[in-house]
Amino acid sequence: MIILILIGLLGGLITAVSPCILPVLPVVFLAGGPAPDAPREIHATGGARAADSGSDVLVDAPPTTKRPRNRRPYAVVAGLVLSFSFFTLLGVTIVTALGLPEDILRYVGLALLVLIGLGLVFPPVERVLEKPFARIPQRQVNKEGSAFALGLGLGLLYVPCAGPVLAAITVAGAQGRLSLDIVALTVSFAIGTALPLLVFALAGRRVSERIGAFRKRARKLRIVAGALMIVLALGLALNVTDAIQRALPDYTSAAQKRIEDSKAARQQLSGLYDDSNKELSRCEDGVDELRSCGQAPPIEGISQWLNTPGGEPVDLKKERGKVVLIDFWTYSCINCQRSLPHIRAWQKAYKGAGLEIIGVHSPEFGFEKKAGNVRSQAEKLGVTYPVALDNKLTTWDNYRNRFWPAKYLIDSHGTVRYFTFGEGRYAQTEDLIRDLLRDADPTVKLPPRTGQADAELTADRTPETYLNNHNIVGYVGDPLVDDKATAYHFPADLPAGKLALDGTWTAGYDHFTAGENARLAMTYKAKNVNLVLAGRGRATVLRDGEVVKRLDIDGTPTMHRLIDDKNAHQGRLEVRLTPGIQAYVLTFG
Repeated sequence: MIILILIGLLGGLITAVSPCILPVLPVVFLAGGPAPDAPREIHATGGARAADSGSDVLVDAPPTTKRPRNRRPYAVVAGLVLSFSFFTLLGVTIVTALGLPEDILRYVGLALLVLIGLGLVFPPVERVLEKPFARIPQRQVNKEGSAFALGLGLGLLYVPCAGPVLAAITVAGAQGRLSLDIVALTVSFAIGTALPLLVFALAGRRVSERIGAFRKRARKLRIVAGALMIVLALGLALNVTDAIQRALPDYTSAAQKRIEDSKAARQQLSGLYDDSNKELSRCEDGVDELRSCGQAPPIEGISQWLNTPGGEPVDLKKERGKVVLIDFWTYSCINCQRSLPHIRAWQKAYKGAGLEIIGVHSPEFGFEKKAGNVRSQAEKLGVTYPVALDNKLTTWDNYRNRFWPAKYLIDSHGTVRYFTFGEGRYAQTEDLIRDLLRDADPTVKLPPRTGQADAELTADRTPETYLNNHNIVGYVGDPLVDDKATAYHFPADLPAGKLALDGTWTAGYDHFTAGENARLAMTYKAKNVNLVLAGRGRATVLRDGEVVKRLDIDGTPTMHRLIDDKNAHQGRLEVRLTPGIQAYVLTFG
């Protein structure tokens, strides 16, 4: 359990400095500012109160004034931690038991934020808010009541960037699977999140106490803080803050993956669930190649389908023959929103080539379960492909998922071949989509890449080329002769990115067929090279004149990996084919 607590604590610390926290920082900073407390009298040594017959007698000395210590920063953060922890674990259970709307907690949080803002602007409102705390006798606790209430409201509106730790907490809370481990993970995560926020609130208090301009204008500053809270509430209600967060880079994603998706974290977090579909654990996320990760689990436990004819469900078994991309997302997750332009581009480019995209909307918070909210946000975000509302997180569990967003690629036979967690790897994912589409139909004509690349892709990578006389790209050498066995010769020089033939070839409309002494050469730059081949025989692969691989070819068109490097390499590739083998397309990754 100690390791689990440390994982939760570190995960909370990383979350607290992520872009998703930025909307609440100004409120936390200003909440630690000028306290509303009136000065109280104290007396110097010569003016101390002396006991006389059981009553206090004031010795003659002039009183001095001292402002009680401002504990508002602690009250705000304490309220946030308590509210976030309690309602993340039990909110769904309570709301369901009482038959309340799924988004009631969000509305309560917005209302509290507005009331606190009004209280800072109008002191009578603040006094009303502090009345529930007035009976607490301990020193200034009652005076911090509005700050604590503010923390409670922020906890209900708190939407941190979700990693594996928060995902595990959310899933457990949504499904009512509470245990000592889950509670410990939740509390440690909340404490880790609270520490940076507390530092920020204390900084606000220090600034207000040390800078004279703040002390002199305390009343005006409180009005500004109140107005800011009301504006924040409106921004959250209208999802205006999402646009700001989408524009910011996710600078904590690398640290989050190193901590929360480490081997130790996976072991600890996976122990919170059952052993179903363990085959998916055979594969690691983001590996730059296709692997067999077991049969794709069903999409089940869905409360409603969007963007399907008549709201009919999508059955993965009926999608055999197509390549399926499953995207786990939730509409308030900024990381998910930033990945959607890439998915929309793939939908537009490859749907006609056999790609089916399914969004599995697995909610992080109760208000995301409402079908009307999801439908409205999906329309705003341009999501037109089928969306399954996984409100019970059944499909999330089926895929042993840990991240928002997460993408799973399923081949035409229904096998999971690749998955990636979080943002990034868009170029790599698109390359593997193209590979699977060619595996499903080697004669498919794919459009150019969408350009939805990331920094991992080199700008001058060799483009793919089809080996047919209809749309071959980069060919140099003897003119191609249609549908007739012809002898070709390598040119004296083969420029970068160019393709040439040697020996006997038959150049057809769909593919080239190798004859006697058939050779194919290309000067390329890429990390990996793939060639779709069919027929029966052998392929010998040479790079820079040295044999690097021999392949036995037998059967229908299949993609073969010729070169597989960790880093981009520039060199001359040559492939020697025995007579009768058919070559369809060369691709580079």
